[in-house]
Amino acid sequence: MAQQSLRQKLEILADAAKYDASCASSGTAKKNSLGGKGVGSTEGMGICHAYAPDGRCISLLKILLTNHCIFDCHYCINRKSSNVARARFTPQEVVDLTLNFYRRNYIEGLFLSSGIVRSANHTMEQLVEVARILREEHDFRGYIHLKTIPEADAEIIHEAGLYADRVSINVELPTRAGLTRLAPDKNETQIEGAMGRTKARIIEAKDERKRFRHAPRFAPAGQSTQMIVGADGANDTAIIGKASRLYGSFGLRRVYYSAFSPIPDASAVLPLKRPPLLREHRLYQSDWLMRFYGFAPGEVADATEADGNLPLDIDPKLAWALKFRESFPVDVNRAAKEQLLRVPGLGTHAVGRILAARRHRTLRLDDVARLTASIAKVRPFICALDWRPTLLTDRADLRRLLAPQQEQLELF
Repeated sequence: MAQQSLRQKLEILADAAKYDASCASSGTAKKNSLGGKGVGSTEGMGICHAYAPDGRCISLLKILLTNHCIFDCHYCINRKSSNVARARFTPQEVVDLTLNFYRRNYIEGLFLSSGIVRSANHTMEQLVEVARILREEHDFRGYIHLKTIPEADAEIIHEAGLYADRVSINVELPTRAGLTRLAPDKNETQIEGAMGRTKARIIEAKDERKRFRHAPRFAPAGQSTQMIVGADGANDTAIIGKASRLYGSFGLRRVYYSAFSPIPDASAVLPLKRPPLLREHRLYQSDWLMRFYGFAPGEVADATEADGNLPLDIDPKLAWALKFRESFPVDVNRAAKEQLLRVPGLGTHAVGRILAARRHRTLRLDDVARLTASIAKVRPFICALDWRPTLLTDRADLRRLLAPQQEQLELF
């Protein structure tokens, strides 16, 4: 076999990493290299782009250590039986790439995952070695996200958390039955056991930092996971329920959703077509409703259609409001924050501005229009000093009026 150049390896392993969506870099402790100390930074503006909550774009080198794998998950392009070009980095090659890309101002951090080669422990040790060299030998202070392997020993995963800002373990699929059928080498109990141990260690490390100033940090940006959408028969109700349980049980920072993408030489048990990308988007919107808008998982599930999936033509909050019109209209001058957050078209920032503004004056519809970018969606669900929706809230064709207009694009 011909020796591969570093460029050829990078081309193969960067492309292979594109299926992992869980590479956001928000929430880490801020570090910098001011004063001539260390290399890298988790701050500032800039290969993969992630976005922090304040809108900063953070560039990450997103690669696999190797796409060789001893597992044969049906949905994975890097599975053992897949006919794809294979490549493998050494830990030192990943370190050199990270440092060289950083010095050229291409990246601000590293997202490193891997197929499982030889054994879970061997692969996990290689991932940890990359992070160790960067941190200890080069004093790298940029962001590091390591994808951990639940089959590896707990001590190795613990070591990963000492070097990485964030760690993640993919639950892969929303249901135990789907995981058993499509990923026979993986085990839900083992995956969740590893997530539980990581959660406990994060809590323990935070407590130690309160009592001892120089106690080591452990995954200060927390842990995340990813679910594949559309590879099995799980509907959105099942996915929402699973995500809620993961947040509650393991204190995850994020659950990421990745629409299944058909792969070459696919297994016969997989669907022939990928789900609409809009479905993935609707799941992220439902995730936001639970995390920032006070919706319970059951309430988000109430917004689904008869097949248990969220509607694609309208967002989940609007779908919920149309089903529960008895909760509207809401008076913007008197309603509690929790009620305002359920109004379609009002985001968390808009609600905050409404609460601040109404302390000084009674709000009219024009005032609300200046505080939100979507007054047409808001109007049927609110009352203001000079506005009452009267029969608008109960119109039978309200969904059609508020759904985004579909536009046929021209080919020429």
